[in-house]
Formats: sequence, C-alpha cells, structure tokens
Amino acid sequence: MSPRNLLSDPAWQGSDLGHPLPDSPHAVSVALPRWRDVVAYEEKDPACRDALQTIYPRFGLHPLIRQLVQPSELAGTTVWPYPTEAAAQAALAHCQRKAPESRSELIAIAGVTCLRSDAAASPHAKAFWQHTGLGLSSRQAAIALGKETAPSSSFGDAAREVIRKRLAGIHGVDAQQISLHPAGMAGLHAALSAIQTLRPGKPTLQLGFPYVDVLKQPQVVFHGGELLQPQSLAEVEAALDQLQPAAVIVELPSNPLLRCMDLPGVSALARSRGIPVIADDTIGTGINLNALPYADLIFTSLTKSFAGRGDVMAGSVLVSPQSPWAASLLAAVPAIAHLSDADAIALEIASRDVLQRVPQLDANALLLAERLEEHPAVQRVLHPKSCPNFRALMRSGAGHGCLLSFELKGGQEHSKRVYDALRISKGPSLGTDFSLVCPYTQLAHYDELSWAEQCGVPADLLRVSVGREDPETLWMRFEQAFADQESGETLKKPLTTG
Repeated sequence: MSPRNLLSDPAWQGSDLGHPLPDSPHAVSVALPRWRDVVAYEEKDPACRDALQTIYPRFGLHPLIRQLVQPSELAGTTVWPYPTEAAAQAALAHCQRKAPESRSELIAIAGVTCLRSDAAASPHAKAFWQHTGLGLSSRQAAIALGKETAPSSSFGDAAREVIRKRLAGIHGVDAQQISLHPAGMAGLHAALSAIQTLRPGKPTLQLGFPYVDVLKQPQVVFHGGELLQPQSLAEVEAALDQLQPAAVIVELPSNPLLRCMDLPGVSALARSRGIPVIADDTIGTGINLNALPYADLIFTSLTKSFAGRGDVMAGSVLVSPQSPWAASLLAAVPAIAHLSDADAIALEIASRDVLQRVPQLDANALLLAERLEEHPAVQRVLHPKSCPNFRALMRSGAGHGCLLSFELKGGQEHSKRVYDALRISKGPSLGTDFSLVCPYTQLAHYDELSWAEQCGVPADLLRVSVGREDPETLWMRFEQAFADQESGETLKKPLTTG
C-alpha cells in the first residue's frame, strides 16, 4: 500500500485518530482529529492512548522504542534509552539530583545504554527525556531491533557535513560554526551547557511567551528560568540588573503568539552586562531572518521547516561569529549526543529542496492569514507580518514563516466545532509540507490553562502550520468548516412559529 498523501487526503476525521502524520514508521506527529480526542489524550484516556500508532518523540516512547525497552521494565520501573553513554549519564545525574533517595541505574539493551528508574525517579527521568530531546531516535531503535540496517558511518559523516554546509549557506557563516544534535531541544541543551562555562549556576531570562519546553528546560534541568513579557526595553533592563541571568532567551517569533522582541535593543542591553543572548529561529528560519549580529547562539529544530517531511528529529546550534564570546562558546558546545547516521542521512535527503519549499510555505501562510483576517467568523489572527520587530530582522525578499494562530468569535464552543470540521490534518508539530492544525494551548498547557490565559494565550486558540496544498483548495476547507460551524449553530437554535 502506498503512503497516504496528506495534501489531498488529510487525516481529519474521527476514524483517523492515532494515524501517524506522515504515513511513516518514523512520523513525529499523530492525528488527534477531534477536540475531544485532544482532551482524551491530555487526560491519558486509555482508549485514546491505545489508538495512537505513534507519539511525538519527546512526549513519550515511540512504538519502536517501547518495543526495545519493554522487556527490561521491571515492576515499578521505567526504561529510557539514549544514543550515547554520556547522554544516559546526564539523565542519571538529573534523577539523582532531583530524587536522591530514589534508585536509578544504567543498563545495556541490544548495545544501547539505557536509564532504568524506580517509581520515585521516573517522573524526573521522563522530564529529562521530554525537555532535553537527548533520547534515542526511532531510527536508532529500529536498527537495535534489527528492523532496519545500520548505514555506513562514512555515509553518516558525509550527510552531516552536507547538512552543516547547507545551514552555513543559509546563514552566511562557516560550517565550523554549526553543530548538529538529536532534536531542537537537544540543541538548546547544548547551548545552555555552553553558557554554563561563561556564567555558571545562574537562571535564564525568557522574554516573551515561549514554546513550553524552551521555558521548562532551563527551569527543570539547569538552574531556573524566569519568564518576562515586557512592554518596554526599560523593563528588560530592570530585569537584567535584578536577575543577572546566565543568558537571555528569545524566540523568533514566539510560539504560538508569533511576536518578536526588539532583538537589537535586547542584545545591546544584555551584552553591555556580559550576558549572552540565545535565539530560537525554528519558526522564522534563517532563510527569512538575520539574527547573527544580535544573537550569540541560535538553536533550531531542524525537525520542522528545514526537514519539512515530519519524519526525522534533528536540531542545530549556531555560534554567531559576531558574538564577543564566539571562540569560548564554540569550544564549549558539548557533543554528548550527535545526530545519528541514519537520521542525518534522512535529514540530508529531506532538506535538499529547503530553499524552494520554505518560501512556498511562507507565501501560503501569508495568504491564509490575510483571508482569515477578512472572515466574519474570525476574532483575531496572529501572524508575524504584523510584528515590526520581526520585520526589522527580515532578509531582502524573505517571508514570515509557515505558522499562524487565530481565535474565533464565540469562544471555545465555536473553536471546537470548527476544529472538528476542518478538513486538514490535525496534530502537533509544524513545518511539514502538509498543513497541520491543533488547539495549541490545550496540547501544550492543558494543566495550566489559567496561567496561559493570564499570559495572553487563550484556551480556544487554533494554531495552523500551513503546507503546500493548493491555496484555493486549502481556503475552501476553512470556509467549509466555518459554514459547518454556523450550520450547527443554526440547528441548535429553537424553532419559532409565526
């Protein structure tokens, strides 16, 4: 059977619950086609969880990984495999710090170093796995199980070199400034580890509402992280003086509000105090933005727009050659887990068309944002085009990224009906060549919805990663969902007689 073409045959109906997105054994997204499926997933409903044919790799154990470790899970323990002993040791040390009375150990399974944790340590083992992205990949698990053949290490080396040169060409730097990692969050882990050599033992300062694990990793794994949503540079200056952070972290743009800080202004304030700036350009991409004059480290989830297929996990760290700490940071970026041979080869192939694909995604997202803004059912559209700070970083002829968010008039009940009716694939992740929608706040902040609301991120927000579907076809799907919602609303009204 040929793989499902999600451009023409999206996974949007109830019967699609749990379908891998894309149709691949290494898919990083999974279909949650109805609002109630999202809630059931977050509530850990067994019927929903049993229907999932895969899971976003950092949020749980991929089926191939589960198959690898399950025989070694003794009663009351969990097992977490890592690509290197150094990564497993880091996970073990984290558990020992967080739960010193617990019992954890390193074991070997099919040549893979794994962390086995008792019930007291397991929540911390899971947190480390999720927040750092350092875990074993599904391709590595398939190789350990004998289901796939290990590629030649020389092919892996060649693929990594091509990827680094491809990224270097996008950013206009030497390939030596770039390192590759198993996931975007593993890139952040490497960046934060490097920062510790400059400013050890200090918390970070996150500016603007962030993607959940960009904030959680410093808070849980390192030395704390403070969140600030400033209205002025004066607020940033005061926070820098009070906190004296290890680094400032910004997203270009933020997820899901799609706003940017005044990066040149923030950078000037931070550097004058000896504080480096870490930027995440996953959504904006280096194709569109030039952050190098202002960011000292840039980390990227290559899983997203760079790969575009949604079936390979990878990340990168770029040390800006314009950073005053460039030499020190470059020497300090750790290599406790690099991008595996199999994943590097898959990523190299997937990213060959990145320079053609990303502008198409950007153009489609811009057109959809403009059309949504004009639709009477829509309350608000969030897109980087309306952010002056984003526009100030744009390269000549660049786009705004593939992502937008929107709210509907009528609140959450309307959002539920539109989400259920939308004939596009529904699940986490972004940057794929097929469109993806999700009720972002429900997925990322289900246990802290009130806090997210206070930060300006409503519970009924819908986030769309726009793909390469024909724009007219895509818009027709949105119009139909709005019409279906209105029809449902009409049917619920009581009939009156004249």
